[in-house]
Amino acid sequence: MCSKHFFVMLVLLIATASVYAQPTTYILLRHAEKDTSNYGSMMLNTDPALSKAGEQRAESLVSVLAAYQPDIIYSTNYRRTKATVLPLTKKNGKTIQYYDPKKLSSFADSLLQVKGKTIIVVGHSNTTPALVNLLIKENKYPAMDDSVYDQFWIVTLENGRSVVEERKY
Repeated sequence: MCSKHFFVMLVLLIATASVYAQPTTYILLRHAEKDTSNYGSMMLNTDPALSKAGEQRAESLVSVLAAYQPDIIYSTNYRRTKATVLPLTKKNGKTIQYYDPKKLSSFADSLLQVKGKTIIVVGHSNTTPALVNLLIKENKYPAMDDSVYDQFWIVTLENGRSVVEERKY
């Protein structure tokens, strides 16, 4: 009876340890190209849609990120960010969870509480690198140039260590 109880406790301990040992993966990207074709659209429209090129880039994310099965998909509540991850949400049967880019530090803290999941976060040229910095606890990545839409980061946290990959698509 004692050895059976010990065995059950050992199995539970191993199962618990394996959950904590699983890496957490964050895929962070900026929204795809926004539509600036209308005169004054940058000044008058603070929430533009995606351009045709942006729509194509959003569709390409499905194949670019095919190796990842997202558990959660986050976006700011802007047309261009939501449209960027819409093909991914449809492909993976997920809904978009919204975050406030003005509260990036508290959002990063909440992301760091999640363990063993794959999380996709779409943001903006200034918030995406800043969020990478908050996750890795280093001030390493500056804001992106407004013309850059093809860069993203994969941050993997495991056993208290972070690994960052910068990629283009």
